[in-house]
This record gives sequence, C-alpha cells and structure tokens, in this order.
Amino acid sequence: DVQLQASGGGLVQAGGSLKLSCSISGFTSDDYSIGWFRQAPGKEREGIVCFRGTDGSTYYTTVLERSMRGRFLVSRDIHKKMVWLQMNSLKPEDTAVYYCAAEPSRLSRCGTRVSGNFIQSSTWYDYWGKGTQVTVSS
Repeated sequence: DVQLQASGGGLVQAGGSLKLSCSISGFTSDDYSIGWFRQAPGKEREGIVCFRGTDGSTYYTTVLERSMRGRFLVSRDIHKKMVWLQMNSLKPEDTAVYYCAAEPSRLSRCGTRVSGNFIQSSTWYDYWGKGTQVTVSS
C-alpha cells in the first residue's frame, strides 16, 4: 500500500522557519510526483507546489507564488523517498494544516497551466498523508 506521512509542523513566531517532511512508501519505483497542499480553517485546500517525478521539475501554484517566492522551497531525496518543504519568514496567514500527496508520474498533471497560470488540484492525487499543523503567531 502507498503511504505518506507529513511531519514537522508546530507553533512558530512570525518570521520563523519550519521544515516539513513527507515520507513516501509503497511505490514500486521512484517515479512519482508529489504535491504540497495546505488548508486553513474555514477555507478550501489549496495547492502550494508540486514536484514532478519524471524530470524533477518544480511548479509553484501561480496564485500563491508571489507570496511564497523565496520563502517556500521544496526538495527531494529520491533514494530516501523523502520530500521536504522548507518554509522561511513565516507569516500568520501561513497558518494551516499542511498535507503532502502523491500520484504516479505517468498520470501526473504537475506543471499544468490554465490561462498561463500554474495550478494544482487536490483531485489529481490519489494518495494522501495525514496533515501536519503549522501555526504562526504574530
């Protein structure tokens, strides 16, 4: 069975940093794409960034990119089957439950543009980990 586990969340003051981890197991190969999402209280789950397994490309959701540019950085270790989301200069509006999700790369829509904007939909992903809470105090 494919399993994902997100961890690393916590309470941090504005301006602080957290590094979220996502461990992946159950894929028979390393050919999968990973997406990071977050869901704030009372809001819909929104895609942050996806890491495309076929070529290692990373795509930040356009609507969030401006607010996250230089602050949120994704990385991956193929052999360890780990993906990380480094979050710096955190703001209170970053408070949310953060999730990682996976899909086989052959089915990946990571990198999809609509009207020139990169998007990421939670409906693309079949496998989800339990979220990790990030709370940023002002």
